[in-house]
Amino acid sequence: MKKFFFDCGTRDATASLGILSLRVLVGLMMLIGHGIPKIQNFATRKDFFYVPDIFPLSLMPPSVSLLACIGAEVAAASLLIIGFATRPAAFVLGLCMTVAAFGALGAAPWFLKSPTLIETKELSLMYLIPMIAIILAGAGGYSVDAAIHKDSKRRRW
Repeated sequence: MKKFFFDCGTRDATASLGILSLRVLVGLMMLIGHGIPKIQNFATRKDFFYVPDIFPLSLMPPSVSLLACIGAEVAAASLLIIGFATRPAAFVLGLCMTVAAFGALGAAPWFLKSPTLIETKELSLMYLIPMIAIILAGAGGYSVDAAIHKDSKRRRW
């Protein structure tokens, strides 16, 4: 289980630097652009937030759904930035973006077609794509995961 949560993937310096920049920049964009504004506007959004239509999730009230989204966009983004439990954090953020794209914005168009149309799936999917890359690649050598899991051998599948 430790290897699943804390394996950093590659330790190559150049690849690790690229993964570090991807993790930090996407994590900061999610945290500053989406997570913190949701915390600041919690009182106004708590009664009207989207609740997924899937059976166990459809039983929760909108305020709990908003708290789950805030947890993903703040806690998971923070873990992603520092590189701790990176793959599970990227999975949680990816799941949140999948629910946003295909649940909350299910009827919205995929791409921005006019300057006045703001609600599209495009932004959610643009956050989902780096999460998939981070899940597949791992945190890289410059992360807390690399400090915890000190396996110098290359993984063999």
